[in-house]
Amino acid sequence: MHTSDRYLLTFTHTGSGGEAVTDEVVVERTTSLGPGGNPVYCDPTGILRAEISGAGEVRMLASGGYQAPLPPSAEPLP
Repeated sequence: MHTSDRYLLTFTHTGSGGEAVTDEVVVERTTSLGPGGNPVYCDPTGILRAEISGAGEVRMLASGGYQAPLPPSAEPLP
C-alpha cells in the first residue's frame, strides 16, 4: 500500500446506550518516524498521533500521560 500524506481515522466504541458510535478525524503526515520506522501522522491539535505503515497498519502513539487509545481503521485521502 502507498503511504498517503493524509488519512481519515475512524474510531468505533460503545455509546452510553450500548450502540456502536464512530468518531472520525483527519491526520496529516509529519516529519517524524514512529518506533516501527513508519511515518507519524497528527491531527491539527497535536493530541492524536498515529504511526501508519505502508500496509495501512495503525499504531496509536500516546501524546500525554494516562492515554490508552484504541487502534482505528485508516483510509488514505487524496
